Amino acid sequence: MAKTKTSLTAVERRAEELDTIAAVLPIERRDELAELLTDQDVETLRHLVDQGMGDNTLRALPSDLAYLEAWGLAATGKSLPWPPPEALLLKFVAHHLWDPQRRETDPDHGMRADVDENLRSQGFLKSVGPHAPATVRRRLANWSTLIKWRGLDGAFASPALKSAIRLAIRAAPRQRLRKSAKAVTGDVLAKLLATCTTDSLRDLRDRAILMVAFASGGRRRSEVAGLRVEQLSPEAPIEMPDRAPLPSLAIHLGRTKTSSGEEDDVVYLTGRPVEALNAWMVAAKIESGSVFRAIGRWGTVSRRALDPQSVNAILKQRAAMAGLDSGEFSAHGLRSGYLTEAANLGIPLPEAMEQSRHRSVQQASSYYNNATRRSGRAARML
Repeated sequence: MAKTKTSLTAVERRAEELDTIAAVLPIERRDELAELLTDQDVETLRHLVDQGMGDNTLRALPSDLAYLEAWGLAATGKSLPWPPPEALLLKFVAHHLWDPQRRETDPDHGMRADVDENLRSQGFLKSVGPHAPATVRRRLANWSTLIKWRGLDGAFASPALKSAIRLAIRAAPRQRLRKSAKAVTGDVLAKLLATCTTDSLRDLRDRAILMVAFASGGRRRSEVAGLRVEQLSPEAPIEMPDRAPLPSLAIHLGRTKTSSGEEDDVVYLTGRPVEALNAWMVAAKIESGSVFRAIGRWGTVSRRALDPQSVNAILKQRAAMAGLDSGEFSAHGLRSGYLTEAANLGIPLPEAMEQSRHRSVQQASSYYNNATRRSGRAARML
């Protein structure tokens, strides 16, 4: 007999609330979040969803909030205070931005060993060494956002905190790495697709993910993972001379990283990517909701969307299967690869940007120009 709402435990109630939020916002590790987060945490997340905050920001909030709560418990033995005192914010910086050389002579420098082991055992901590400054700043920014949405003030703008971050970054410099060491250009994509040739659900799904992500302008992994059937609309076939018409499909992106909620960014798929997408949806019997979903051990298609990290894992797995170094590729390589391939094919940058939906010419041209410069006249003067 199903439990009534009044007989649900606090954890079960939070899990149920997170499920309703996940209909809008894909949430990883729901059960662990329900254990870690408080009722007020879940209510804050629901409020942010209702207020229409950007999708990418919303996706980071549950993960960052769970990490902060787990770190707070491990570092202080109790849940986070709201708002946090300045001393706790400084402790957070000290635990995540530290000097590896000083750590060799001072074992108390940086994150304590017991805190490290606690977070690592729960799967919250995977990297070795200090965190990337961008990650620390993002978590502090999300922490501050959550504080403000609770109607509270914090010490996030304090001179002491700003100085601590600045000094810590200087002491623990990290080389800025590209999101993907290599672009997934047309030739690389062909090798990845060559590993998806069967009619198995996994091959059909991965083939559709790779083709849709690339052909739609190099979509971000969060956009691919969050794609829903309701965003797709069939278009009239494209007439071709001396061959059958090509199927066409519009993807309504809605709010993206570079657009507002009022805009309806649209990109188009034509030909093979449409066929690959349709083949997956028919085989998986997907008629509504999330387009790309997890597949269980026995071939069961989940009702939940893939999480963005799974898109990255799929690309790396396919790279390894194709005999490539998976460490050199990531999902972002599809985005840079699309613009690089556009340059290789002589497609004008403005036309390529219409599909990639880059707002910044400087950002888009950083991928595009690397390809054109290498083969251009300026590089062949002698």
